[in-house]
Amino acid sequence: MTSNKKGILYTVPITIWLTAFFLIPMLIVLVYSFLKKGVYGGVEFEFSLETFKIFANPMFLSIIYKTIWISIIVTIITVIIAVPTAYYIVRSRHKEKLIYLVIIPFWTNFLIRIYSWMAILGSNGFLNIMLKKFGFIDNSIQFLYNIWAVIIISVYTSLPFAILPLYATIDKFDFALLEAGRDLGATNRQAFFKIFLPNIKNGILTASLFTFVPMLGSYVVPKLVGGTNSILLGNVIARHLTETRDWPMASTISSMLILVTMIIVVVGIFKKGKGEASE
Repeated sequence: MTSNKKGILYTVPITIWLTAFFLIPMLIVLVYSFLKKGVYGGVEFEFSLETFKIFANPMFLSIIYKTIWISIIVTIITVIIAVPTAYYIVRSRHKEKLIYLVIIPFWTNFLIRIYSWMAILGSNGFLNIMLKKFGFIDNSIQFLYNIWAVIIISVYTSLPFAILPLYATIDKFDFALLEAGRDLGATNRQAFFKIFLPNIKNGILTASLFTFVPMLGSYVVPKLVGGTNSILLGNVIARHLTETRDWPMASTISSMLILVTMIIVVVGIFKKGKGEASE
């Protein structure tokens, strides 16, 4: 058997897996978006474009806008925190232990971590108790059930996904370049922005994608800590699936989200490949 045939044979399992659990489900969602809503839920196999009228609904457009800008804010804050954190881990003598601490949250159930934050930020939570104890406030502050609670907790849940790719990129960086830049007269700030950041841009791009893309479809965090003013696209999709049982509408919104996500990922991969080629 030739090496080309062996290579094709090796790709068969992953091709079957992606087809069964990625391509086919996406095609089903896409087909459902062009069907009519069933009387008792589900779909009727009759062609319809009725659900696409939602894209002219000002309220829905405002939710799209809110989802995008919250995702951008979370991504920016996460990357700003992740870059120095990954840098410190790489330069530390205990980087294996520190990476271990970054990975530990993956071992804990996602819901448990969110409920832990609710216990910290709640009206009778740890933060309010401490503020009252030291005399900073008299009445509890409402830290939960607003957009900022969604942002804070989303940043927390996204940090490991941003730190790990940045760590992998910074670990390969030649720190002698920073010393050379300083020897040539560059300040620490100039060396950081003109030497360090440009050389880890692929890691920053990967960390941004790993944060931004999941945030576009975020459901659990806005549902539990966001309140009525923090409804995002993920919550709208879930409501149409479970409450109104309007599967075509949920499929239409999901198809749009999948399309936008794929475009973002493709553009990100293209830019990353272009950056590696220029290097």
